[in-house]
Amino acid sequence: MRIAQIAPIIERVPPEKYGGTERVVHALTEELIKLGHQVTIFATGDSKTSAKLVSVFPRALRKTKIENLYGINAWTLLNIGIAYKMQYQFDIIHDHNNDISLPVANLATTPVVITLHGAFNENTKKIFQILNRVNLVTVSKAQAAAAPDLNYAGNVYHGLDMRDYPFSKKSNDYLLFVGRISMEKGVHHAIEVALLLDLPLIIAAKLETQAPHDVAYFREFIEPKLSDQIRWIGEVDEDERNKLMSHALCFLHPITWREPFGLTIIEAMACGCPVVAFDKGSIPEIIINGKTGFIVKDVEEMVKAVKNIKSIDRKVCRKHSLNSFNSQKMAKEYLKIYQKILTKGKGQYFTPYQL
Repeated sequence: MRIAQIAPIIERVPPEKYGGTERVVHALTEELIKLGHQVTIFATGDSKTSAKLVSVFPRALRKTKIENLYGINAWTLLNIGIAYKMQYQFDIIHDHNNDISLPVANLATTPVVITLHGAFNENTKKIFQILNRVNLVTVSKAQAAAAPDLNYAGNVYHGLDMRDYPFSKKSNDYLLFVGRISMEKGVHHAIEVALLLDLPLIIAAKLETQAPHDVAYFREFIEPKLSDQIRWIGEVDEDERNKLMSHALCFLHPITWREPFGLTIIEAMACGCPVVAFDKGSIPEIIINGKTGFIVKDVEEMVKAVKNIKSIDRKVCRKHSLNSFNSQKMAKEYLKIYQKILTKGKGQYFTPYQL
């Protein structure tokens, strides 16, 4: 099968540090190639891939001073536009740019799959309802529940090649937060838990300086609490992140939004690190409560869960993550969706639609 993968170009594929979508696209691409498929990936020029690479920009956009980094900018549009201009070279196009790609994807004559990597709001829900010819894939059932009437082709949980993630049976007495500093990620709750338990907290997270609301959040809620006990070490690369996860007492994930999928959760569990997370979005689909961590409602319950964290078997955490969220399983699930779409036939794919 000739498959196009259109990655965001905010980060390279795979990302050097932060970048969940790009990490998933890399894992999927490499597995599809191992399974014998011809894959072309549209990504930054510094990407590391076994696929044919088509690039409109030499490096991750976040390394530049480009405006509207996460929205509609010239380079992102060119990356998407070049991919769809080449559409006849592919049997199927798999797009990872969410609603930014939707207007052109809706007009494509080659079948298109868009994986929804973000959460819905009223505006994005509306555009997917109207421009509804594209096959959509959700990354959790909770994500789909927020907009149940769209053109879904299936649900596929994220997967990574985690066989080489470092595992440790023993832990050190520190708590860990990994991700990005923002209100929706709930870093301030992680700090509160650490202070109440008098335990060290390591915050390995990026602060997006081009996002004024994140900077304001950092200045008000995070920066005043930093100390020898509460340490912010900034973004870290994969090796350093995995090392931190493998030795942490537990991983805190106190999100304040309906997160579609928590990629760092499956990475932490792959390292044997149990997770304590707020009960929002996809969390119950990823964590086995009482087996690979605890699902809690608030800070008070999170404190109690951390006190009981040594009842969790770290080997069970790793087994669950590697069995349920591996890249081989993810790739095979996507292939089933590709085949299902292609067997409909091109005649059926070009159905008329009305505004």
